[in-house]
Amino acid sequence: MKRIGVTGHRGIPPEALTHVSAGLRAVLHGHRGSLEALSSLAVGADQIFADIALDCGAELTAVIPSGDYEQGFTGPGELARYRRLRSLATREVRLAFPVSTDEAYFAAGAYIADHCDRLLAVWDGLPARGHGGTGDIVRYARDLGKPVTIIWREGVERD
Repeated sequence: MKRIGVTGHRGIPPEALTHVSAGLRAVLHGHRGSLEALSSLAVGADQIFADIALDCGAELTAVIPSGDYEQGFTGPGELARYRRLRSLATREVRLAFPVSTDEAYFAAGAYIADHCDRLLAVWDGLPARGHGGTGDIVRYARDLGKPVTIIWREGVERD
C-alpha cells in the first residue's frame, strides 16, 4: 500500500483554492493500487486532501495532535466537518499531547512525514509562521529524503 501524507496551510486564498484542489486531485487520482492518506484533518489543506482522498477510494488515517484538538475548530461548520472526516477514517493515531501547542502540531506533521512515502505540501514557499507550520514540515520531510510535491498557485499570497 502506498502512503501519501499532507501538510498545508489552513487559510487558502479563494484565488488559489481551485488550483490546489485540482493539484491534489491529480496526484491522488493518478495513483494506481491501494492508497493510505495521512492527514491531521485541520481546516484548509488537510481537510481538502482528506475529502479528495476518500473520493479516490483511499483509506484515511487521521493523525490527532492533542487531546484538546477539537477546541481549535471554532468557525462555522468547522467542527462538524472535522468530526465527519474523522468518522470516515480507517485508522486514527492520537499523539500524547494533552493540549494543542506548536510542539504538538510539529509532532503530528513529523509523524505524517515519517510514515508516508510521499508528502504533498499545499505551501506558498514562505517560512512557517510558527514552529510546526508547513515550511517546517517540508524541511523535515526533505531532510528525511522523502519526495515532496508542492501544490500552490504561483503569484498568490496567503493572508
